[in-house]
Amino acid sequence: MNRLALIALLALAACGKQGGLTPVPPRPAPLQASDAIRPATPTEMLVLPPQSLPNRVDDPLLRSQDRPDDRFNLPPPGTR
Repeated sequence: MNRLALIALLALAACGKQGGLTPVPPRPAPLQASDAIRPATPTEMLVLPPQSLPNRVDDPLLRSQDRPDDRFNLPPPGTR
């Protein structure tokens, strides 16, 4: 069984495409953006814009600190 599985995996691994990608004939290639001078490369498309990973600047605690007592932090009713 192991030999058969190994042969199947090797056959499946040999099915990879070696050349460049081309669009399927009935569908055209994707259009470039209207304000782009040239089409973006795949590497440029993978770069995340700054909006997707913003820097966190609104966290008031810079290090772990004990919180001050809060007189309104009461247990639920009936647990006293």
